[in-house]
Amino acid sequence: MSVSSSSPAPLHLAVALDGAGRHPAAWREPGARPTELFTARYWAGLATEAEAGLLDFIVFEDGLALQSSSPAGPDGRTDRVRGRLDAVLTAARVAPLTRHIGLVPAVTATHTEPFHISKAIATLDHVSRGRAGLRIQVSGLAHEARHFGRRTAPFPDGELYAEAADHVEVVRRLWDSWEDDAEIRDVATGRFVDRGKLHHIDFEGRHFSVRGPSITPRPPQGSPVVSASGDGEASYAFVARSAEVGYVAARDDDGTRAAVAAILRARETTGSAGDPLHLFGELTVFLDADAPAAAARLARLDALAGAPYAGDGAVFTGSPGQLADLLLERRTAGLSGFLLRPGVIAHDLPAITRGLVPELQRRGAFRREYGAGTLRGLLGLERPANRYARPAA
Repeated sequence: MSVSSSSPAPLHLAVALDGAGRHPAAWREPGARPTELFTARYWAGLATEAEAGLLDFIVFEDGLALQSSSPAGPDGRTDRVRGRLDAVLTAARVAPLTRHIGLVPAVTATHTEPFHISKAIATLDHVSRGRAGLRIQVSGLAHEARHFGRRTAPFPDGELYAEAADHVEVVRRLWDSWEDDAEIRDVATGRFVDRGKLHHIDFEGRHFSVRGPSITPRPPQGSPVVSASGDGEASYAFVARSAEVGYVAARDDDGTRAAVAAILRARETTGSAGDPLHLFGELTVFLDADAPAAAARLARLDALAGAPYAGDGAVFTGSPGQLADLLLERRTAGLSGFLLRPGVIAHDLPAITRGLVPELQRRGAFRREYGAGTLRGLLGLERPANRYARPAA
């Protein structure tokens, strides 16, 4: 499957969840449950709601420093949510409580070893029975680098994404380092594993030197879904080369078309034009019965926060029907789906699952049931062959 601007296929929908919502005052809204933000019950409830809406997957946001309104470091504010649970561990905790929805934790490649990530996401894929993915992100922030003490910012232009590309390559090779039938588990002969079907990956690059094999058997999906955001030329090249789902945060149709075109050009230059790729538009959403009600709620939130909400991408205020209009129109710019960020999770996640989804279903633009048991299946992605396995005789 490749990107197409004329595909009649139903939309793919995902949500990105963090704290009480994208708006800094979200935790102060009725129903936000701020005392439960760091509990398993809170996240299990969100996952259950998202799955009830038949969404493709959840992105669990994460980072390597406390949230801040300043790129220079912690802002010292005490009127906003600070702190979060580990995304991979949270996804693993809710996995047994869901059956269909994909689970995609965010991972910062810049300061995280690919060997650790490979086994963590492989484990998530096993415990979810094939519903794992990961969102790769990078960090050039000096205060985050100081948490690790191995190198200092600023980093050379393009270096972070070159490193992230190597990171993804190592992770995928480690997933393949066990063949699918490497585990024999034969009690009678006393053989648990076929050592000939475990492989050294022997990766040698500028950023990593990893021998392998992994300590975790190959994931059920073979390769969990890799996703990343594109917001500039370096990141477009990374999405084109390394991702199967790319997120585009353009604020309008023209910006979306330009970003899609840039990613497609990058795919040509990297030799990846034939590889599968979904491009999802990113939007922060504030949904109500109509546009005036949504705008009034956002204005009230802004007053609590002491500043207008700007966000780092497109922001939508309006009704679920109006959002459906926008998504179907923007799809023509070359998108196959959307990653929606609820402004206030307590309000806007149910508005997505119980308002937007039925509206899209009425228009024949969204599924009415889950049709696959894995995240790759939901996205129409084939299970890849193992690069190290010998062809059958």
